[in-house]
Amino acid sequence: MAKETGRKLIAQNKKARHDYHILDTYECGLVLTGTEVKSLRQGRASLVDGFVQIDNHEAWLHNVHVPEYTQGTWTNHSARRKRKLLMHRAEIDKLESKTQETGHTIVPLALYFKDGRAKVEIALAKGKKEYDKRQTLREKQDRRETDRVISAAKRRERA
Repeated sequence: MAKETGRKLIAQNKKARHDYHILDTYECGLVLTGTEVKSLRQGRASLVDGFVQIDNHEAWLHNVHVPEYTQGTWTNHSARRKRKLLMHRAEIDKLESKTQETGHTIVPLALYFKDGRAKVEIALAKGKKEYDKRQTLREKQDRRETDRVISAAKRRERA
C-alpha cells in the first residue's frame, strides 16, 4: 500500500473568515481515536461551532463535530468530545497570552489529512463588528463587479 502524500481537505470553516479578522494561523496535530480517524477518512466533519481553549498549558479543540463511525461498535467515540491539539510549547504560550487580551479568540479554519496524518489549521482571530462584515461584503462585490467589466471589455476587444 502506497503512503498518502499531499493535503486532502476534510472540512472548512468559511464562516470564521466572515466573522473574524484572522491575525495568525497555526497548523496542529490532533489526538484522535481509531473510529474518529475512520470517520474523518470518509470526509465527515463540521467545524461550524468549533473553538480552541487553553487549559493547563494544553490546547483543546471543543465543539468540532466528527460523527460516529457507521461500522463502529461499543468502541465508538462521542461526536462532540474535546480533542487535544499537538503544538509546540512556545506556540501555546504565545496563543495563551494573546487570548488574554479582550476580543481575541482561537478558531479552527480547516481540518485535513497531510501525508496521512490528521491536522487542523487554527487561527488567532479578533471578532468583526457588523459594519466590518458589511464592508467586507461590499469590497468582495466591488471586486467581482470590476472583474466582470474587465472580462467583458476583453471579450469586446477580441471580437
